[in-house]
Amino acid sequence: LAMLNQTEVSEFLLLGLAGNQGLQHFFFTSFLLLYLATLLGNGVIVMVVIFEPRLHTPMYFFLGNLSCLDIFYSTVTVPRMLTGFLFGQQPISFAGCLAQLHFFHFLGSTEGVLLAGMAYDRYVAICNPLHYVLVMSPRTCLLLAVASWVTGFIHATVHSVMTSQLSFCGPNHVQHFFCDIKPLLNLACSRTSLNMMLLNVITTSVVLGPLILIVPSYLYIISFLFYKVRSQEGRWKLLSTCASHLSVVALFYIPVLSNYTPPSSGNSTQKAMQVTLMYSAVTPALNPFIYTLRNQEVKTAVTKTFLGRKL
Repeated sequence: LAMLNQTEVSEFLLLGLAGNQGLQHFFFTSFLLLYLATLLGNGVIVMVVIFEPRLHTPMYFFLGNLSCLDIFYSTVTVPRMLTGFLFGQQPISFAGCLAQLHFFHFLGSTEGVLLAGMAYDRYVAICNPLHYVLVMSPRTCLLLAVASWVTGFIHATVHSVMTSQLSFCGPNHVQHFFCDIKPLLNLACSRTSLNMMLLNVITTSVVLGPLILIVPSYLYIISFLFYKVRSQEGRWKLLSTCASHLSVVALFYIPVLSNYTPPSSGNSTQKAMQVTLMYSAVTPALNPFIYTLRNQEVKTAVTKTFLGRKL
């Protein structure tokens, strides 16, 4: 019977962002523009980091990784959401649903861990500049990046494997614009207590773990700047390099924390969807602008890469 139940639901229906029909076209246009901005902005940063030798430093190596992640991350959910705005409820196969769940959590948790690596890089650069080249060697940078991707992959695999073991015997309407864990757990016919416990323990650890490293790093950096750096100009220059990273951390972590820690099932679905939109569609589009607008090196490199070759 369990086997029959498991195969009973072969596809799910993504209900998407329910709301006023008249607003669907407005949402479609807005999120299409955001998605194009994500692809263009992050694509430019990846190209510049690869082709501009002056940006072959640890800070920009991590920024290139972050931009790659942002492109893939929004691609997991946004294109299907856009078709939902145009054509209404979207059918998705059981395998497609699990793949979407896997990649969303894989890329999202990788980004969280990578932001901790970026905070460590800023900490060493500002508080221990004489040893920076030694500490942040190419090997260390590569290890930190690989550790981020591997952690994200393992975290997502646990959830996708555990979700694939559940039986779904109907209804098959997913109250979300993509296959996330909580909406799927609500539809399962089998016991979900272990899945919920894993969501509470593992996801909270993956979200809070990097944050526990990021916050002290920045507290230390700020205290170092105010107690050790004497010149006002030097202080502001160093602070401005951290400000863009801190903005990105805030844009990513504030919505994620409100959605997943603690991941209680008491969250209103509509609120959870709006919060998810923030870090899956809006933040990836804003990240390149935050880094470019605040960073003269990136601006110069972009101008040189794209205008210099035409001149």
